[in-house]
Amino acid sequence: MISIVLNFFTAQALSGYTKCVMKSENKDILRALLTKQLEELISEAGKTVHGMSGAKEEHFPDPTDRASLETDRNFLLRVKDRERKLILKIQETLAKVDDEEYGICDFCGEEISLERLKVRPVATSCIACKTEEEENEKARPGL
Repeated sequence: MISIVLNFFTAQALSGYTKCVMKSENKDILRALLTKQLEELISEAGKTVHGMSGAKEEHFPDPTDRASLETDRNFLLRVKDRERKLILKIQETLAKVDDEEYGICDFCGEEISLERLKVRPVATSCIACKTEEEENEKARPGL
């Protein structure tokens, strides 16, 4: 695992401390993954908007059919809202890639592993910090 991290990042001495910077080829791979995912999400969002705005109001004599239609629409809108949030995260992550801040945990400042970034390119925390965060969330009552 250490060799993967060393292959993924290069250390540079900056202002008296060591900062790890992602290697260019890995950054390009992950930027391409993010860009592709962003394009797919935007394309699907456009199709949904077009489909929902083009749909004529349907009249159902049966209230159950109407309720079913409304439930389906509400579910679709919730999914699309989550996708909208993901689009924002991807855009923020692409900005981090450009600013040389990508791949560094927001909590501990350590590198985020290549495997984690390939699975979840918008990750902002390393697996150890994310695990701790999730354990703390489970420990809080009422959530």
